[in-house]
Amino acid sequence: MEEKANIQGQKTNGKSWFDKHYRLLMILPILITLLSLVYLGFFFYSHNHEFILKDVSLSGGTMITITADTSSINFEEFKTALEEKTSLRGFDVSLRKLTDIGTGEMLSISIESQSGSEELKTDVESILGFPLTKDNSSIEFSESSLGKNFFNQLMIALLIAFILMSMVIFIMFRTFIPSMAVIFSAFSDIIVPLAIVDFFGIKLSAAGIAAFLMLVGYSVDTDILLTTRALDPKKAREGSLNQRLFGAFKTGILMTLTALFAVLPAFFIVTGLPDSFRQIFLILALGLCADIIYTWMANLGIIKWYCEKKGMQ
Repeated sequence: MEEKANIQGQKTNGKSWFDKHYRLLMILPILITLLSLVYLGFFFYSHNHEFILKDVSLSGGTMITITADTSSINFEEFKTALEEKTSLRGFDVSLRKLTDIGTGEMLSISIESQSGSEELKTDVESILGFPLTKDNSSIEFSESSLGKNFFNQLMIALLIAFILMSMVIFIMFRTFIPSMAVIFSAFSDIIVPLAIVDFFGIKLSAAGIAAFLMLVGYSVDTDILLTTRALDPKKAREGSLNQRLFGAFKTGILMTLTALFAVLPAFFIVTGLPDSFRQIFLILALGLCADIIYTWMANLGIIKWYCEKKGMQ
């Protein structure tokens, strides 16, 4: 009996702590969003009024991927020599290497530059000492006007998707504060990964923009689950507000962690993936991590405060 009483006391203390301090949990997500917006504003003014760094698929240029004979290439020497050659014509060049996570062996080299395909191919061949063919490489070239138009279309699609998602949320719940809490979480799930990507200087491809489009859908699943469990009158019969919130947390966190554990191994372990695929996995992983913070710290706190004000215990 004494042990049972101690357990009951611990549960009461835990509940009391949550009821007293849940508002403080909302401070961290809000600060993260504000810092992300400040950094994105700084990034915008310091990078020619652009919110992201674009790769050649969005800015135009040439991408060469060397997939064979890489074992004999000294990456650092190759990178230095190619940078010297392209700089003479006034172009920048970006190089990345893909290695086997187990052996550390270099599998491929990706080269991006805004120079023409023939010029860049000639420079690469002169350094490597062998011709680039379909068997040992792939070459992609896109016009700057085409890349700009494609980027604008992707951004319009992202904006429309967010607006339609917001409209659906308002139609579903028909209450301002819970709906805005869901929209704030979805907005932050996009803004925070974008700030992190910019901070590390990652050049986004068309696939990267598509990953942010996917986050619009991913980010609202758990928020809708939480809001529905808390506000649905039928769910109110299943227990107290804290019990409903905890039930939503158990289901929602399992959903998010399942998706996260599916994405992270694909990014860190699977070798030979195209850079566009790895970029999608990275952005989704960042968005899912942000979703844990914004759903179960910010949105949960807002919903609990709203329910208490409405007497929905």
